[in-house]
Formats: sequence, structure tokens, C-alpha cells
Amino acid sequence: MKLISTIIATLLCIPALAAAIEDVEESGFQKQVLPFLTRYCTDCHGGDRPKAKFDLTGFQNTASVISGHGHWEHVLDRLKAGDMPPEDSPQPSANERSQIITWIETRWRIEAERNAGDPGIVLARRLSNAEYDYTIRDLTGVDLRPTREFPIDPANEAGFDNSGESLTLSPALLKKYLGAARSISEHLVLTTDGLEFAPHPVITDTDRDKFCVKRIIAFYQRQEIDLAEYFFASWQRRHDQSPTNKKISTRYLRTILDLLEGHDHNLGPIAALRTAWRNLPPPDQNNVAEIEKSCAQLRDQIETLRTPLSPEFQHLTFGRIIHSGAQAFVYWRNRQYANSRRTLNRDALDLQSLPIAERNQIIAAHEKFCSVFPNVFYRSERVREYVKDFEKNKTTEKGRLLSAGLHSQLGYFRDDTPLSQLILTAPEQRQLDKLWLELDVVASAAIRQHRGMVWFERTDSPYMRDEQFDFARPEHHDLVSESKIRRLEKVYLKKAMENGADEKIVIAITEHFEIVNQNIRRLERARTAAEPGQLRALVEFATRAYRRPLANSEHDEFLAFYQDLRTTGQASHEDALRDLVVSVLMSPHFWYRVDTPAIGDGVHPLADHAFASRLSYFLWSSMPDAELLAAASKGKLNETKSLRHQVRRMIKDDRIRALAIEFGGNWLEFRHFENHNSVDRERFPNFDSDLRQAMYEEPIRFIVDLAQANRSILDSLHSEHTFVNPSLANHYGLPAADGWQRVKASAVQRGGLLPMAIFQTANAGGLRTSPVKRGYWVVRRLLGEHIPPPPPAVPELPEDEGIGTLSLREQLARHREDPNCRACHDRFDSIGLAFEGYGPIGELRTLDLGGRPVENHASFPAGGTGHGLNGLRNYLGNHRQDEFVENLCRKLFSYALGRKLILSDNPTIATMKTELAKNNYRFGTLIESIVNSRQFRFQRGRLISKK
Repeated sequence: MKLISTIIATLLCIPALAAAIEDVEESGFQKQVLPFLTRYCTDCHGGDRPKAKFDLTGFQNTASVISGHGHWEHVLDRLKAGDMPPEDSPQPSANERSQIITWIETRWRIEAERNAGDPGIVLARRLSNAEYDYTIRDLTGVDLRPTREFPIDPANEAGFDNSGESLTLSPALLKKYLGAARSISEHLVLTTDGLEFAPHPVITDTDRDKFCVKRIIAFYQRQEIDLAEYFFASWQRRHDQSPTNKKISTRYLRTILDLLEGHDHNLGPIAALRTAWRNLPPPDQNNVAEIEKSCAQLRDQIETLRTPLSPEFQHLTFGRIIHSGAQAFVYWRNRQYANSRRTLNRDALDLQSLPIAERNQIIAAHEKFCSVFPNVFYRSERVREYVKDFEKNKTTEKGRLLSAGLHSQLGYFRDDTPLSQLILTAPEQRQLDKLWLELDVVASAAIRQHRGMVWFERTDSPYMRDEQFDFARPEHHDLVSESKIRRLEKVYLKKAMENGADEKIVIAITEHFEIVNQNIRRLERARTAAEPGQLRALVEFATRAYRRPLANSEHDEFLAFYQDLRTTGQASHEDALRDLVVSVLMSPHFWYRVDTPAIGDGVHPLADHAFASRLSYFLWSSMPDAELLAAASKGKLNETKSLRHQVRRMIKDDRIRALAIEFGGNWLEFRHFENHNSVDRERFPNFDSDLRQAMYEEPIRFIVDLAQANRSILDSLHSEHTFVNPSLANHYGLPAADGWQRVKASAVQRGGLLPMAIFQTANAGGLRTSPVKRGYWVVRRLLGEHIPPPPPAVPELPEDEGIGTLSLREQLARHREDPNCRACHDRFDSIGLAFEGYGPIGELRTLDLGGRPVENHASFPAGGTGHGLNGLRNYLGNHRQDEFVENLCRKLFSYALGRKLILSDNPTIATMKTELAKNNYRFGTLIESIVNSRQFRFQRGRLISKK
């Protein structure tokens, strides 16, 4: 066949011979094909109401057959199957049928070889909803899914929603895009070193607070502060084992080991701790749990000993002059506690009767103990710090995260010195400092705190109601200026001193205003310093959004637009950047896939960055990442070795999940199963949301594993393995799973795609199975058969298989007695009957819902007989494997190219199949064959008209 194709391709390069072949083929159409159509086909497939809406009267010459080859694929399939014309119509002789089949196949072969490798017409198109969501996720770093309210994308002829044929744009959809862009811009966060996007809008102060506070809390929670873990890790180190807890701070672990293994300060709690530590036994096979328990007891013992050694600080009060919840008082007390987390309260030790030398030794030992084991590593909650009995009740009260504990005022307080000093590395310390700075920069915490203080003192407190304070009101824009803060400090302090404030209160007030002023000035400096970097980051954002470097003119226009917004539009820096985000997301360079064709006739390689985008949208349904773009910029994607590396890297990346969902979900028709609601939940109460979600997840994980482990595509049909979580394992009768696991499931008749519960459920009625739907799904989705829709007025099968005396098999046999139904049903009913051992939600069963024994034996189309899943697998492997392989090649190739296939793609399909057979049908071979194909790497050029 390859030799014949080569000869034909060579002959077609000779114009005279090509023309002669054209004439012969046209003559053959007029003398053989057209009379055949008139005699056997167009009576049904013509006129005003052609059967199955399949009209053949428009094909009057060879060119029309070539252009309508998709239509003629159905003709060829039906002629080969011998089921058209139908039994009650005039029948062609075997010779006539053979001649037409030969003519079609020859004509297509010639046409395919003439244009082999033609990239075809790939229309410019918008991103599909899924691609838009994935791209926004990778562009912003958060999974915002802005297309939730968009209309569902239509599918093209191949069944995918990623082609220009289907992805048109309407004015209504354009408004949706604008709304999405504005919504996304509301997630923009201006940080000290650039831009980030929050998982929620950050327009209001409350939302900004939430973003910043959650990041700090998340940082705290990532740190290991459980002393039991450190004692266990120390025990492991003592016995030359590596700590199993990877969150352990090596810095703090060394500190604890030095204390445990040391000999100084061997008094009091340190002596007791060392004794208990040295009594821990060495490891054996069975004592790890006991050691962990002993380490937990050590931790609890330390906490018991440490609590009474902590200093106590009383609330500041000033009669009725200043409210006890005033910021100066609350923050002063917070600072005392924060500065004493590693400090010993000497008054807690009764040492008066001891000699001075012994007393000093005991104090030194306790100070060492308190320094190594702080009373807390960080404080993340405070409530009502100004209330007298709060310290006694704080274990039962919960408050705002990072709160300073003020009354009716915003205020945050940082209390994490032991964490920084004992546990964090220098880079981690800088990261935490940055997070706290951004609480001010992003959320204006210091500014809002000061305005809140003025509001509080003029409303809930009588202190600032005097006329002398009228210059300072919370609504004044310049309230946070240094001059006004200093003026307010002077007046505030003067009134306190005139009313007899003691030294501690004076210090608290002075320190408070100094700290407030420093924080606000630091905030202002940080914001000013950050603005140029934020603008540069937005230019980089545009570069990533356009998936290519910006042209110089684009860069200049971008900056000019920013300046115009700031000057003419009087927009703030932040508002201007939000508008720039909207402009980027509304640019066709972002939400359109446009591969600008090269000038000139013929085909041309895709530009490097266009090729990178085609590759990433094929494998990830999303934008290229930094590494792929860097390879494109260096021209590396034209090198076989580099391209192979990128493809394999991308397959290993978690984003390959999109290929399983967007390709696999549409090919196998499970994309929207998450919303499947046709199951009767009263009859099947175990079909809950968790099980439905698990069913949806199973084929995704199977396909991802197929790709990432480079397994054989034939595993789709024959694998003994699948993926289950606890819910799905229970449904399948498998041992309980811990999370998602790949398991051998042949013992419960699972493995591969065929018996997955999702396909058995989706292709069944709510109260019965459906051999028709299940069989049709196999031959249509897996094998690629083209089957016309059913004729009108087809009698329905009963909705509930538990009603009536006939089994579903018997009802189908009666159904096939209708000649209008038999031709199609003979092609898939028996395949569906092989699944009768699976109930309406894919559960294994031996009796149907009417109590009748299940019959799952089947006589397959031109392929012998078999029972159940194994019989079907044997049939598909022995008789239909090539159809499965070809169908998968065609489907994945069409998906990768973003267009329907054309005749000139056939030689590439043949090559793909050959390469698969050579390489044990590995999934990676299929991907690399597509990526290296001429269709994938090239594009048609465009001609420039001459005037």
C-alpha cells in the first residue's frame, strides 16, 4: 500500500498525468457512481424530506464528492457494512457495490496523496470556555472560572468544542467577556514587588484584609511547632535516622538537640527533661508508636511546667479619663507580652531561702528552659484584650485572626518573635516580614487603624470630644500626615498629663503615636517604591497573556494608555492598573487564537510562539508556561530533542489533566456527568453526590495515568486496573481505598474504560439498563462507527425493567423485528447486552430489577459469541482493534489541530497507526506523532493581492 501511494504521489506531480487521472475519475463518476445513486439511493435520500436528513442529490461530479467527503464517509461505511440500501429496497449486485466502494477509496487515496500533510484551514477563533478558564487560572495563579455563566460552547463535527467552526462570537457573548474581564480585574492585588491575584474580589477593605490575613495564617500553619515532633525527630537523629517529618525546622531541631544532649544548666525542668529523654529506648520494629507517645508526654510536661513561668502584665487604666480599650493601652500590653515570650517570670520561683549562688544557678536554668521553650511561638487570635479577666478566659474565646484585641476598632498586632528567632530561616523571616508589610500596603491597615482610633476616641470614649481635638477627625484626608499625627500626639499627651497620668501611661501614649507614625510612613514609602515594579509586572502580565513578546509599539502604547489614565482620566495608580488588566483581557491577542499566516502561497512553519501555543492548548488547554515560552524564544522547538523534552515534560505536568477532561470528556461523552440527574435516587439511594463525583473522576485519572505512565492505548479496552476512592471502591465491592488509588480490579469485573460505572450509568435509564445506549456508545465513541439517528415514531422500550414479563433482551428482539430498526440495532444491541451484568448505576448484578436472571451472552456483529465483559473484550481485540486504534488517532488528531479532518490527513493517520504498532501502542508515541506531523507544525500561507 505504501508503494502504491508513493507511485500515485509521484505521478500526480506530472501535470499531464494528473489531468488524465482526473478525467478518468470524472468519467467513472458519471458512468458508475451517479447512475448507482439514482438507482439505489436518492429515492430515499433526496427530495424535500430525505431520510435521516441525509441528502445525496447535490453530488453531481467528482469535485462535489471530494468537498463533501465527510458525507461520503457515511456512504462508504454503509456500503461496506451491506446494510444500505435497506432490505425492502432494490439491491445492487455484489459487483456494483464493489465498483462503487473501489471508486470512492481510489478517489480519496489519490486526493489524500496529492495534498498529503496539508495543514488545512485552521480558522482564527476565540478560546473555548474551558480554555478561557484554564488560561485565566495559569495567568493569574487562581482558579476563578469566570465562564460559569457563559453559554455552553457548541461542538464541531468531530465532537469537540475547540475549533473555529464552532467557536463563533456574538454581541451578547462579547458582553460576557467584558464582564469577565472586569470581574477578574477586581481580584488584582498590588504587592510590594509586583502583582498577584486573590481567589476573591479585593475591592473592599474587608476583602483586602481577608487576603492578607489568610496568607499570614497560612504561613504560620505551614511551620512545625509541635514539640512532640521535635522530640521524636531528635530521637531519630540520636539513632542515626533521618527525621520523617519534613516540616521540621533543622535550626530549631539543633537547638533542642543541644539542650537534650548538653550538661550545663542541669537543674529543674531541664534536668527532668534530660532524664526522660535518656530513658527513651533505642528503636526496634515495634516501638515507634510508643516512642511517639512518650514524646507527646514530654511535650505536655513542658507545657505544664512552662505556663506558670510566664510573666503577667496588668491592663493600663486611667480612671474614666481614657477608655481601657484605647489603642495606646491595648497595644502597650500586647507589646509587653510579645516581648516576653521567651522570658522567665522570676516571681514564679520561690528562691528566697536559698543561697545566692544556688539561686542564680536555678534562675539561669529556668531562663534557659524558657528561652528554648517559649510560652507560644506565635499568637494568631485576640479578643477583648482590654477586659480584665481575658487572660483567664482566652482559651474559651475566639476572635479575629491576628487581631490586636481592640474594642470596635480595626487593629492587627504581630506577635511571632519566637517563631522568627527559633524556627525560621533567614529567607523565611524575610518572607514573613513581607507578608506583614503587605497587610499595611494592600489593606492600608496602619492608616485605617489610626482613623479608627480617632473615631473611637470621639464616639465610644469621651477623651477627644473637647474642642481642642476638632482639628483631627476621621474623615479628614490629611489625618494620617506626619504633621497632624505629631500635633495630635502633643494634644493627646498634654491632656493625659494634666489629668495626672503616671509614667507608664505617658510611655504607652508616646510609644503608640511613634509606632503609628512609623508604620504609616513605612507604608507610604513601600507603596511609592512599588509602583514602577507593579507597572512592569503588568507589562509582563500582558506578555504572558498574549503568549508572545510584545512588539515595541505595543509596549509603548501600553505605557501611554497608563499615563493617559493617570493624567487625563485622573485615575489612581491602582485603578489605572485595573483598567489595564481589563484592556489586556479584552484584547483579541488574549482571548483569540490567531496564528498569523506567513505571506505567500503554499505552507509555512508556524512561528515559534504560535507553535508553543498550539502545543500548550493541545496538551493543557491553556497558555504556554515560562519554560515553553523560553524554548520558543530561543528557537528550540524546531530541534527534535528539545521538542521531545518539552512534550514529555508537559505530559508529566499536572495540567495534562485538561487533556483527559477536554479531549477524553468530549470523545467519551462524560464531560457534563457532574450534573447527571437521571438516576432514580429512591431506587438507588447510594447514588449520592460523592459517588457521582467519583464516577466522573475515574476516567479522568485513568486517562491521565495512560498519558503520564506512557501505557498502551489498548489498556483502554483490556486493562485489569482502574482508579478508585473510598466511595467508588465501596460501589465496586473492592477493599476500602485511602484516597485515590490505582488498583487491580479484574476480580470485580472492572478495569479499563468499558465497565466504568460512569459509562454504564450515563448510558442507562433511571430505572433500567439500556443495551441500546451502551452498545451505541461503544461502537460510536470507541470504534468510530457512523450510525444515523433513529427514524421517527420508533416504539419506546418500558422505562422500568422491573415491570412486565419480558426481559430486556426479549423486548429488544421484538424491537428488531421492525425492518426500520434492524439494520442499525444489529450493529450494537448485542454489544450492549454484554453489559447486562451491570445495573442502571453500573453495579454488578445477577438479577435484573424484575428478579429475572441476567443474561449477558451475546452474538456479536460478524464476530462470534461471548459472555459479559471478557467476551466483549475478546471480540473487540480480535475483530475491532484496528477500528479502535484508527478512531482514537482520528479523534485526537482532530482535537489537536482544532479542525475537522480532511482527506489529506489520511496518510498521516496511517503513519500514526504504523508508529503505534511499532512502539507497543504507547500513548506517548501517539502524542509525539501528532506533534511532529506537518499538519501540526505548519500552516497555510496567505497571498497578497497585487494592485
